[in-house]
Amino acid sequence: MSSKGTAVVTLPTHTQILIMREFDAPKHLVYKAWTTPELIKRWWGRRPGRGHDRRSRSARRWHVALRDDGERIVSTEIYEGMPEGEAVNTNTFTERAGRTTVTILEHSSQEVRDAVINSGMEAGMQEAMDHLE
Repeated sequence: MSSKGTAVVTLPTHTQILIMREFDAPKHLVYKAWTTPELIKRWWGRRPGRGHDRRSRSARRWHVALRDDGERIVSTEIYEGMPEGEAVNTNTFTERAGRTTVTILEHSSQEVRDAVINSGMEAGMQEAMDHLE
């Protein structure tokens, strides 16, 4: 079963972005792909020659705190070249019947949230998650 390009992006409040995507894989594998540097390099960011490539720019800085239960990642992002401020992201991994849903809730100011949405992030995010699948 393919879930290509099926991440759903909503704006639940004026300061939040909510992203949900289901993967046809158990939670421990999705979490491992999300947290192992060698694996992240295989799927994160747009492919060369396809526009913005996060791997070749210092567009973001992260501070990441990982819970040891394999279910949640909390990180802060500072978007260089965008309105001042940071975003706090909570990624949650839940499994049902061998499929994993990743839920990403980003909290920031409305100005940062709007800049992120208007940056075209959704196309790059969809492509990265397709590669992760």
